Amino acid sequence: MAMKIRLARGGSKKRPFYRVVAADARMPRDGRFIEKLGTYNPLLAKDSEERVKLNLERIQHWLDQGAQPTDRVSRMLEAAGVIPAKTRSNPIKAKPGKKAIERAEEKAAKAATPVEEQAPTEEAPAEEAAAEE
Repeated sequence: MAMKIRLARGGSKKRPFYRVVAADARMPRDGRFIEKLGTYNPLLAKDSEERVKLNLERIQHWLDQGAQPTDRVSRMLEAAGVIPAKTRSNPIKAKPGKKAIERAEEKAAKAATPVEEQAPTEEAPAEEAAAEE
């Protein structure tokens, strides 16, 4: 039997609450599970101790039995120090696109051009209007 340690969603609409459970991989996400191993409340602050509660002894027991944590649960376990951190290949999404690079270059070019040439032409009509009054 393929065992998974995963999140089972509870809570009401737009107010998610998750249970960390050990379940057969063939069962539905919110369906039958074998044991409740902890809770996760994403609505709480990230530094709150109540956000993630895990029964580390039972989780270690299930890992020893061959249960595989899902990606999100494995990240929680890595933060708790239960399993070693995996190296993940992050796609290059943080790099700006071509148009954003061009806009940044244009903005830098405008900032590098001397502003002194534009300033006297704008001040001259204001001085003339003040002199006429």
